[in-house]
Amino acid sequence: MHVIVTGGSSGIGLEVARIYACRGARVSIIARTAAMLESAVVDLRITGKADIRCERADVANDSEISRAVDACEAAFGPCDVLVASAGMVEPAFFDQQSQSDFSRQIDVNLLGTANAVRSVYAGMKSRGQGAIMIVSSGAALIGIPGYTAYCASKSALTGFAEALQAESVGDGVTISLCFPPDTETPQFERELAKRPAQARALMGAAPPWKANAVAEKIVRGIDRRSKKVYFGFSITGLGLFGPLVKPFVAAWFSRRR
Repeated sequence: MHVIVTGGSSGIGLEVARIYACRGARVSIIARTAAMLESAVVDLRITGKADIRCERADVANDSEISRAVDACEAAFGPCDVLVASAGMVEPAFFDQQSQSDFSRQIDVNLLGTANAVRSVYAGMKSRGQGAIMIVSSGAALIGIPGYTAYCASKSALTGFAEALQAESVGDGVTISLCFPPDTETPQFERELAKRPAQARALMGAAPPWKANAVAEKIVRGIDRRSKKVYFGFSITGLGLFGPLVKPFVAAWFSRRR
């Protein structure tokens, strides 16, 4: 089995790669920073029993991610599982955020995911098998103050995944979508320092999940061919009953402001 993980040099992506490495899969990780990739490869080779390789690419650049995936497949064979985990968040109120910071989150989180999926999807269809897990966020399920770009980019992945699920019926390719909560990652630590008080009030004081726990649930979802994977009571409730729940959340939040 050949597993490709974008955003695989740290956080959730690295822990997903670790699980598959321990299973003996051939694992390719793709990320932007060469030094972090090299460190991750050393880490995975210590803890896993698999062939590990890395490629540097920015998922927002279609030619870069296509080249990287081609190199991975040339080395390890066709991609059997893609975990599109690369993403970024830059909290700021809409009227205070630069256009470039806003657009960069759309480019990475939405278009970057589409670029990664595009690079493997045709091959999976031609072989009649494959699994793609798109990593969204709990923030896709409700608007959060200070996260306009992030919420927009992550909620758009729902429409993308659901449309692709409809297109792939009968092709042997499973398209899955997951909605992780706050997770202990290097990116989360940077994000938390910029998180507005209004966002903290809405999101509550629930402790973040460990990255390995999130990764384990993601991999279980892939194993089970689950179409959607939710995490915890609040996110599951929003995912299943959002139209009923969100008006009450909005009313509660307006009284706190």
